[in-house]
Amino acid sequence: MPDKVQAPGNSFNRYEFAGAFGDLGTLIPFAIAYIMVLKIDPLGLLFTFGVMLIGAGLYYKTPVPVQPMKAIGGAAITQAAAITPGMVWGAGIFTGIFWLAMGLTGALDLITRFTSKPVIRGIVLGLGLSFITQGVTMMLGDFIIAAIALAITFLLLNNKRIPAMFVLIIFGVGAALLKNPDLLKELSRIHFAFQLPRLVWGQVSWNDFLRGALILGIPQIPLTFGNAVLAITAENNRLFPERQVNEKKMAISQGILNLFSPLLGGIPVCHGAGGMAGHVRFGARTGGALIILGVVLLIAGLCFSSSVLLILEIFPSSVLGVILFFAGLELAASARDAGSEKSDYYILLITAGFAIWNMGAGFLAGIITQELIKRNLFKI
Repeated sequence: MPDKVQAPGNSFNRYEFAGAFGDLGTLIPFAIAYIMVLKIDPLGLLFTFGVMLIGAGLYYKTPVPVQPMKAIGGAAITQAAAITPGMVWGAGIFTGIFWLAMGLTGALDLITRFTSKPVIRGIVLGLGLSFITQGVTMMLGDFIIAAIALAITFLLLNNKRIPAMFVLIIFGVGAALLKNPDLLKELSRIHFAFQLPRLVWGQVSWNDFLRGALILGIPQIPLTFGNAVLAITAENNRLFPERQVNEKKMAISQGILNLFSPLLGGIPVCHGAGGMAGHVRFGARTGGALIILGVVLLIAGLCFSSSVLLILEIFPSSVLGVILFFAGLELAASARDAGSEKSDYYILLITAGFAIWNMGAGFLAGIITQELIKRNLFKI
């Protein structure tokens, strides 16, 4: 496997192709749910995702991912009866304005200035552990297939000739067809149908914006701050010190993406650290992986959007769980350099424990513990 640190510039070798699909465990379930439950047009969703991934790959030149925002997606899907596509787009617009303002005004600097390394690593550890548990839950849906996929991944994870992701994809599709032979007949219905996305901002009312912001956008803020501002900055700079980023850049980037995405019917997105862990774990070392995935999604959206659910549903959720599980392992393992003092580990573990439940709670718990220890009000 190539070294983690690589000279600036994008590559398009077999490792980048394999790593491009390292975030499918998050992308596919949310995409299916948005399309099936909330009736979001797959063309707008896939087209905007493709454009944003290509843009991120060209700009960052490291695997800084573009992912669905989990709190917004989860709330929208579980409350589907009361949520409209306009509210999802309204939440995206609110999110874009909020993070652009946080980055441009310097308000973010006031928060990040006193955030210690153990707090940041605790957020990363909590996120990694939540990915592991979510992956295990998905694997339990069909544990025999998951166990075989786990064995394949462990055997090939560091293989320099055969990237594990290629074998996982082939195995996943083969297992789905073997389990449900009728799926092959359904796949024959996939057909080419070129379409261009349409502007949808005119469909977002002021009421959609307000309700989307209050019900979906505001609850997402703590998760985005912990995962897609603090954690992604720490992970990128640890893995790719020659391509440093900062929290301000991450906030502004997410602001721009979320003002663009609702224009054409896309969903709210973020730069989640778990996505980077997934891309890196399966081989990605540059932004080339993002560009590859972006091109695939662009083609799927522009040419096969009417058949996209058939394509997405072929991949077993148990195998997606394996991908998520290994992304979580990669992320959690990166928290090992939180510090050498006992107090550092206390801050790390308290932050991680709360972060598994809620990123905002984890951050607050970590900061409070950090300040109590610093002032000798909490002795360990």
